[in-house]
Amino acid sequence: MKKANIGLIGLAVMGENLVMNMESKGFTVAVYNRTVEKVTRFTEGRAKGKNIIGCASIRELCDSLEKPRKVMMMVKAGKPVDDLIEQLLPHLDEGDIIIDGGNAHYPDTIRRCAYVEGKGLLYVGTGVSGGEEGALKGPSMMPGGSPAAWPHVAPIFQSICAHVDGAPCCDWVGEGGAGHFVKMVHNGIEYGDKQLICEAYQLMKDWLGMTASEIQSLFAEWNQGELDSYLIEITRDILAYKDEDGSPIVEKILDAAGQKGTGKWTAIEALDEGIPLTLIGESVFSRCLSAIKEERVAASKVLCGVAPKFEGDRDAAAEDIRRALYASKIVSYAQGYQLMRQAAGTYHWNLNYGGIALMWRGGCIIRSRFLGRIKEAFDRDPGLVNLMLDGFFRDALEKAQPGWRRTCAAAVLNGVPAPAFTSALSYYDGYRCERLPANLLQAQRDYFGAHTYERVDRPRGQFFHTNWTGEGGDTTAQTYNR
Repeated sequence: MKKANIGLIGLAVMGENLVMNMESKGFTVAVYNRTVEKVTRFTEGRAKGKNIIGCASIRELCDSLEKPRKVMMMVKAGKPVDDLIEQLLPHLDEGDIIIDGGNAHYPDTIRRCAYVEGKGLLYVGTGVSGGEEGALKGPSMMPGGSPAAWPHVAPIFQSICAHVDGAPCCDWVGEGGAGHFVKMVHNGIEYGDKQLICEAYQLMKDWLGMTASEIQSLFAEWNQGELDSYLIEITRDILAYKDEDGSPIVEKILDAAGQKGTGKWTAIEALDEGIPLTLIGESVFSRCLSAIKEERVAASKVLCGVAPKFEGDRDAAAEDIRRALYASKIVSYAQGYQLMRQAAGTYHWNLNYGGIALMWRGGCIIRSRFLGRIKEAFDRDPGLVNLMLDGFFRDALEKAQPGWRRTCAAAVLNGVPAPAFTSALSYYDGYRCERLPANLLQAQRDYFGAHTYERVDRPRGQFFHTNWTGEGGDTTAQTYNR
């Protein structure tokens, strides 16, 4: 019997579509699911007549694979992954490869990689982005883990992934949890992109008084320019979709957002690493605020504000919103790359930042024309500290700035919430500000906690304490951390 090139466990929608994708590229795939009836339905239905081997047990799946065996898990993140690893290990040999294609939290991947390598096997944690369609037609894939595994999985991954200009949207990211970390940041940026688009939509609807059809036309126009992206494209399509009565279905959808946690992970990691990921953090909190729908409805009857009122040139105002959206998008990616850069130092990863942008150009949810500009920025300066400092992005921010500021001011003055737009502008202003009021903050900390401070007229690294009350003495807390 012919051996399969790879095995896949977990026949939910993503798993099934990845199997069909692999088979269509010439690979034979063995499949297993904990609910074995799913295997039968799949192999006798959608996969009938394909080079797909249905298996009734994990042992049967492992026995059906060519060596080194490659087993890809597409199961729910967390304990199910650990449990499945334990079930796989007795049936695998030294040098075999376990692959986690789910949305694992990267510290779990670091731990699992070390554990599996300790058993003599190899481990790959790969981010897979693109949803159901991407899994079937070509996702963006971000693999990391055991470097020795890459030559064995690369032919499969780089065959099934999306391709842009002939280049695969998949390359080796780094050791341990690097692949899942980059996927986490991707998802955080996705949170930011979506929130920015939603704020543009609400400003046009509530402030400019535009209909869904008028907003749809603008998004269609914007998708032809520098904002060309998958998310702008689907927003255009969503706004055009009509309900049975001919009205826009988007206006009938409850305004309470869900989330799976990857955006939250990104924000928490930014706090741990000390990176001001303000826009993505606001995007996560905006979903949390949306979720308390009943509270908001009650509050709307009690709390006063201002009623949005527009006077002037609506086309010019809409163009300002477009510029605010583009400038804020630049800030979102700049912050995401700052986080990756910091984590690379923490975990000793040699991340290829331009290469990551190329991996995101096709197949994934944040795919856009914009990503090619990021690749060019890191080609010009591989050591680029912040995307906003690149010549192209610096000039783009300067050009967008007047409209960006007018949009944020209008949102505040008209009571239209725009937390991502305004936090992006505040970050930009903070980053370009030579002197922030943290000198006063440090004085406050030293006053009540003797936490010490540095001085502008002394070298960095020298710490001072003032006995502000005359009663505190010279003892310091020794907890200064910059």
